[in-house]
Amino acid sequence: MTLSAVPAPTSLLAVERLSDRLASILATQIETGKLRPGDRLPTEAQLADAHGVSRSVVREALHQLRLRGLLRSRQGSGAFVQPPSVTQPLVFDSRVLTSPLSVVQVVEVRRALEGEMAALAAERATPAQMRALRTALKALDAATAAGADGVAEDLLFHRKIAEATGNPQFELFIGFIEQYLRDAMRVTRANEARRSDFANAVRAEHADIVKAIADHDSARARRMATRHMQRAVLRLSEGGVTPAVS
Repeated sequence: MTLSAVPAPTSLLAVERLSDRLASILATQIETGKLRPGDRLPTEAQLADAHGVSRSVVREALHQLRLRGLLRSRQGSGAFVQPPSVTQPLVFDSRVLTSPLSVVQVVEVRRALEGEMAALAAERATPAQMRALRTALKALDAATAAGADGVAEDLLFHRKIAEATGNPQFELFIGFIEQYLRDAMRVTRANEARRSDFANAVRAEHADIVKAIADHDSARARRMATRHMQRAVLRLSEGGVTPAVS
C-alpha cells in the first residue's frame, strides 16, 4: 500500500500530511541503520514513485529531514544521510493532529509559553509595539467577522505579543513552533466558529490580554493569557472535539 492509499481519520482533526508520513518513514530508516551516514537517497522521482506520492511531497519530506540535521544536500549530487550530531535541533512530533489528545497537548504547551510572553510584554512593550498589537487584534476580529478561519491573523496576534517581550528568543521560538500551532489552531478555531458564545468568548479573552499588556499589569496579563489557553481546552471538550474534562 502506498502512502497516498493509507486511510486517515476524519473530523475537525486534520488528516496527517503525506510529507509528514514520508519524513517519518525515512527518519526511521536512518535511525535504525537501514540508511547509513554517507548513503545517498534515491532521487525525488524514485522516492515519489516508490511511495505513490508527488515530487512536491517528497521535497517537503526531505526539507523536514534537513531541518532535523538528518540529511545534507550536495549540489547536483542529491541528498545524503548525515552522521549523528552531538547537538540535536529542536523538533516536535509532526503527527500533532492525529488524535484529540495531541491537540490538547499543543494547547498546554502554548499555555506555558503565552502566559510568560504576555507578562513580559506588559513590562516591556513600547508604544509602537502596542499599536502593532492592537492592529493585529483588529485584523483578527475583522477576519472572524468576515467568516474566515482567522488562523493567519491569530498567529500574527500572538507573534506581536512575542515581539513585545523585547526578547528575540521568544520571537525565534514562536516562529519555529508556528508550523505546529497552525494546524492545532485550525482545530480550535473551527470549533469556536461553530458557536457564537465560543467566538464571543475568544474575542473578549484576546481583548483582555491586550488591555492587561497596555496597562503594564504583568500579573494580570499572565493570568489572562493563561486563562485563554485553559478555556480553549474547555471549549474543545464542550464542542465534542475532545473527551469531557473531568
